[in-house]
Formats: sequence, C-alpha cells, structure tokens
Amino acid sequence: MAVIRSLEHIHFDSLFDAFSKAFADYEMQLSKEELYVMLSRRGFVPELSFGAFENEKLLSFTFNGIGEYRGKPTAYDTGTGTLKEYRGQGLASAIFEHAVPVLQLAGISQYVLEVLQHNSAAVSVYQKQGFQVSREFNYFMQRTDQIKLVKLNSNIQIRPILLSDKKLMTSFWDFQPSWQNSFEAIARRESDFKMIGAYQDNELLGYCIFDGASGDFTQLAVARAHRRSGIGTTLIKELLPWSQKQMVKFINTETTCLSILRFLESLGIPLKGKQFEMIRQW
Repeated sequence: MAVIRSLEHIHFDSLFDAFSKAFADYEMQLSKEELYVMLSRRGFVPELSFGAFENEKLLSFTFNGIGEYRGKPTAYDTGTGTLKEYRGQGLASAIFEHAVPVLQLAGISQYVLEVLQHNSAAVSVYQKQGFQVSREFNYFMQRTDQIKLVKLNSNIQIRPILLSDKKLMTSFWDFQPSWQNSFEAIARRESDFKMIGAYQDNELLGYCIFDGASGDFTQLAVARAHRRSGIGTTLIKELLPWSQKQMVKFINTETTCLSILRFLESLGIPLKGKQFEMIRQW
C-alpha cells in the first residue's frame, strides 16, 4: 500500500528518475539540469511537496512551488506525475488531498496550476477537486530561422535593464504574467536571463526578458503609445543570437490579449496550443 509523505530529504536523483519515467511519453524531455533549473525558477519547496511511496519507490508526485501570486501566499503545481504502471489508482488525487491541510497550516491561501485545454480528463479531475478556471493562455513556438524580422526600429538604443525597473515595466502590461513568467520567478534565477530595454532620449519604451538556455521569451512589452513602430521586433532580433535552442517559445499569453497574438503571428510565430490557469482558494 502506498504511503504519502513530503519530498523533504529525497535525493534529487530520485526525483529526476521518477519525473523522467512519469513523462517518458511526452514529446519534450528534460535533462536533469533542465529539471533542476525549472524547479528552482518556479519556487520548488520539497518539504511542501509530496509523493506516494511504496517500499521507498516514488510512484507518484506533486512538486509544489511556494511564493506570492496576485498578493496571496500561494502554492503552484510545478509538476504532477505518476509512473505509467501505477496510473488509474487515484494516487495523484490522494496526494492532493493530503497536501491541502499541510499547505493551509503553512499559511498558504490558494493553489494554482496550469493544464492543457485538450487534456479534458485532467481538467475534469481538477474541477472535482475544487479548482476553477481563472484565465486562459495561448502558447506559441517557432524555429529561430523561420521568424520574420521585417519591421525594425533604427531610432532606438538597446541597453540592459534591471529588475529594479519593474515598476515602470508593469505600466506597459496588457495582462499580469503567469506564475512561471512573474518577476518573482525571474528573480529566483536572475542570472539565467538576458534583459534588455529599448530607449529613446533615455526614455524606456519597451523591454524584453529572455531565457536563452530554454529559448523562452519570458516577458515582452512595449508602451502603448509606441506600439507598431518596430520596437518589439527589434528587441526580439537583439535576443535571438543568445538562444541555445533552434526553437523559441512564448508561453502563457492571455487569450484576451489580441495585440500579442497579432504581433507574434506577424512574425511568423504561430499559435501552438492553449492552457487553462486554474485556482483553488480556501
């Protein structure tokens, strides 16, 4: 019989082994280093993450990130998986039910996760657990050599920016970034990111934050009065040489933000899929 307990004191090699086996049938695979970076960026806390064990073998798990989200102490499901031969036994649901009171005692007031919209079985399970859809996200992917960098702006200067400028950067937003794209997530691994701003006469007109190791454009925003002038395209062009991947991606843009949808499509970066952000509060 499986026993549920926290992942505190579990060696990372064991976590990686279970993660790799649970997601072996997924198209995209993560190396041990990539998993470590992903969990670090998303605020993984082992003592508030849980697994189902049988004779010390990790059968199913939920890796929880802990932090502030929209002003509330939050747990974020940064990865839930079950080994193939143990699926259908309700282990993931049992882990969740075990986790909730522990998280509540730790002062957490809400649980956030993201799930692919076409994964209707998972969406149904989460709804039964009390989660409600809070937002819908798009994600986009394209090969670097297929991006159309046509409209550029030669009147701006590109300079590094710092997270200390974030108050001004937020004034450019059309929507609040998701957990993994938040300033808090970026700050956890700040040295991993290339952060640049577009300036004219020392005025910041737009900025972009890019993770070259993963090919992830984490944030991109331009002041409303200066859009459609090639600033966004110029920022992307400046960052593409830093990409260590042949494929780049824009993950978790709100579906209601038509400006980013049209902009990315104009660059030849197509919509690849959609996710739900789901939240359970208590």
